[in-house]
Amino acid sequence: MKLSMNASSWGAALLLLFIMLSMTPEASAQRRKKKRRKKQKTVQVDSLGLSYNYGLLVGASIAMQGIPKDSLSAEEIAAGIMKALETELDPEMMDQAQERFMARMEAVQAAQAEAKLAEEKTWLADNAKNNKNIITLESGIQYEVLTAGEGEKPTAESSVTTHYHGMLTNGTVFDSSVERGQPATFPVGGVIQGWQEILQLMPTGSKWKVYIPSALGYGSQAVGNIPPNSILIFEIELLSIN
Repeated sequence: MKLSMNASSWGAALLLLFIMLSMTPEASAQRRKKKRRKKQKTVQVDSLGLSYNYGLLVGASIAMQGIPKDSLSAEEIAAGIMKALETELDPEMMDQAQERFMARMEAVQAAQAEAKLAEEKTWLADNAKNNKNIITLESGIQYEVLTAGEGEKPTAESSVTTHYHGMLTNGTVFDSSVERGQPATFPVGGVIQGWQEILQLMPTGSKWKVYIPSALGYGSQAVGNIPPNSILIFEIELLSIN
């Protein structure tokens, strides 16, 4: 489930782009036929022609990979495309281009992560300041008690059953056993570090709202619809220790 856009992933993204843009005219013709059968309409060809529409495909692929557009130059992209069309690029030249691309993307990602971590620090400080019920642990995890339980606390070796509702700071729900209507059972030692720490503090029967810094969640990795360096907010109800 853990996914990240590291250096190797950008290489895969480039490969995906090349595959997408190398689709044969025959395959494209088949898709157009299917669309005509579905819509039974006359499709008007864009008057700007092949180059413009090819550019749309390139741009859409770049956007899907999450490459910041302010780190790109349309003129340089066009120049690179023309260079590849006009010059027979040998494997060494391709390797050098890929290495330069990877190095640049790593620098962009590092700058983004630094800015995101600064935002995270401010958000957590404001969260604690504005909610008198927040308790902040030495690790940076914050929590507030919604329901106080009186049961036994799990250990790192325990298996537990919980109900939980996971959100981002903007309110986006990324995972919820509550919405699925099915509690989740798992080993305490098999979940993210933030969960491992907080579960061992919770008496059975408790329901806490927990704010997990990105370093104790998924860090710089993107997981599902969770962006890199995200604070994770969970409402966790510890139902039982198994």
